[in-house]
Amino acid sequence: MVLVLSEEEVQPHVDLPELVDVVGDALDKQAAGEVERPDRPHFPVGRGLDGEEPTGTAIAMPAYIHGADQYATKLVGVHEGNPDRGLPTINAQIALTDARTGLPEAYMAGTTVTNARTGCIGGLAVRELAPEAAALGVIGAGAQARWQARAVATVADLDDVRVYSPSDSRRACAEDLSEEGIPARAVESPRAAVTGADAVVTATTATAPVFPADALEPGALVVAVGAFTAEMQELDPELVEEAAAVFADVPEEVAETGDFRETALGVADLLPFGDLVGGRCDTPDSEGPVVVASVGSATLDAAAGAAVCRRAVEAGEGTEVSL
Repeated sequence: MVLVLSEEEVQPHVDLPELVDVVGDALDKQAAGEVERPDRPHFPVGRGLDGEEPTGTAIAMPAYIHGADQYATKLVGVHEGNPDRGLPTINAQIALTDARTGLPEAYMAGTTVTNARTGCIGGLAVRELAPEAAALGVIGAGAQARWQARAVATVADLDDVRVYSPSDSRRACAEDLSEEGIPARAVESPRAAVTGADAVVTATTATAPVFPADALEPGALVVAVGAFTAEMQELDPELVEEAAAVFADVPEEVAETGDFRETALGVADLLPFGDLVGGRCDTPDSEGPVVVASVGSATLDAAAGAAVCRRAVEAGEGTEVSL
């Protein structure tokens, strides 16, 4: 029998303070080489449906963390036209399989889990590198912008969250966060979001820098989670090259994204974020900005998916079906 968990059954069991620790432990093990994480294929889909252009990107993400009872395979669709359809840009499903027998154990909605575990990157970055942060700049106003702010709010005492997006969605995002008790407000420019911020998170699908580097405060933390292909870019190359340190969840993949293609930095210049979380490297002591760049990792899906599934099972959620 396989347990099936819908999005509605998953959502109540996403505990961000717990997941920040779960994701941190997973990053630690990944950096220490204690995971199996094959290269993830991503490919365009939908070409020929509505013309010659693809309608989105499909991604397959398998992973196993040594010693875990289950391994995970996540299937993701990234469809930038979905907001116009009233649908999320990112949709995902996670399959959990018994690591001893290979028998399927659970099939669960993975969109909220994906958003939450990605948000935890921002939470961990602030916890490790800017624990006294009070002002947060958020570039982007979609689901991930909300999850970044939520996760950061679990580790820092925020008193000002500025949200910018070129569309009116920034106002809805700020209102949603405010209703959750996070002191958020919409601002009219990227500069207004960044100036005076202790930490800045970028959560967009942009292909060019999303804020002016000269607006950043000395020593500010920048968490970039949007760019995961060579064509996508959120950060000014000058900012990246002047950073006191650049941490990456998956250095080999981060180095291939658009945020780094115009810089002199290579894989050897990117510090594994898991080494920082695991205490194997120190925080930078220079005055330059610090960057944490993330492309996402199936390791985090395996850890977060298993944690959420466990909480759902304990609550009696889900439907068992026979395959």
